[in-house]
Amino acid sequence: MIQNMWKQDEEVQEPKPLTRIVVVAAGIAVASALHYFTSPSLILWHNLFQRLYYLPIIYAAIYFGWRGGLVASTASAVCYIPHILHAWHHMLDYAMNQYAEIIVFFLVGTVTGVLADRGMRQRRELAALNRELQDSFEQIKRADRLSAIGQLSASLAHEIRNPLASIDGATNLIESEQTPQEMRKASLAIIRKEVQRLNRLLTNLLDFARPRKPEFQTVQADRLIDGIIALAGHSAEQKGITLQKEVSATVPAFECDPEQMKQVILNLVINAVQAMTGAGDIVLAARQQDSSVAISVRDQGPGIDAEDLDKIFNPFYTTKDAGTGLGLSVVYQIVNQHGGVVTAVRNPEGGMTFSLTIPLHQRRDVEQEAHSGSR
Repeated sequence: MIQNMWKQDEEVQEPKPLTRIVVVAAGIAVASALHYFTSPSLILWHNLFQRLYYLPIIYAAIYFGWRGGLVASTASAVCYIPHILHAWHHMLDYAMNQYAEIIVFFLVGTVTGVLADRGMRQRRELAALNRELQDSFEQIKRADRLSAIGQLSASLAHEIRNPLASIDGATNLIESEQTPQEMRKASLAIIRKEVQRLNRLLTNLLDFARPRKPEFQTVQADRLIDGIIALAGHSAEQKGITLQKEVSATVPAFECDPEQMKQVILNLVINAVQAMTGAGDIVLAARQQDSSVAISVRDQGPGIDAEDLDKIFNPFYTTKDAGTGLGLSVVYQIVNQHGGVVTAVRNPEGGMTFSLTIPLHQRRDVEQEAHSGSR
């Protein structure tokens, strides 16, 4: 935001110093010409014209400081004094008032210029401070990126090392001539399992690193949740878990990438099933929330510790023994690409509720962003 404000300020082209000098000179010339070409009998008009000198004086003081105000005051006095000598020599009291007004020219020009100089110094200091802040922000962002890369590398190395160690151990058993046939088969099963785990890790990593651009379609929340229940219902029933649906008939259709949204909700449901240690219910709900659709997955598991809630969407963070820690990171990215928000809260009665808030109209939002970006 700060950078955008400064870019806008830079795009506004300020008048060049020469242009400002011409404006000041023209103002003084106009005020003087009005005096010289107006009859001395029109004293009220002359009083008005005399005040016109303040405009170029103050303008010069604002943009050129006290020196500019002093020069403009001097130029005004030089142009105005001959008129006083010529037109008001027979009215000494009035002429003295005009000379006194010239002194005020200098006071106004000097004081305004001093204040303008102070303001310009403050603006320069603020500009320098803003540049320092921008540099600090860039350094912080670079440090955050380096820290994230370091954490990602360490977590990835840890996730790969464990399957490789299992594969290496199983391979050694297979190579040994003393290994019984049953143990060889078990070792092959371990290798197959760990290879699948590595493949799953790489798939999740690619989904996280290179998320596909959403292809928006109009989707009914009711049908979307029905599809999730059909996919995950069997595995949930094996653990004695029932998937329930709570969708109001008034929930409107919304625009999303149906495959990606199905991936997001299915991921949350699978996590909920894995989190629950016994029988219970998992509730998939949908409702309208202003101009968005809110979809939630509520389970009856042990929940997530309060101190871990701000970490669950970080890459490779997991509380599972065999988890990759990328599932919720992918969920976060997909929801973010849809212009939505994903939240996780602990239920008062136990368990967790993950909620997605997705705008109703994706295409319109994308078109507006493209239109604003082209301007």
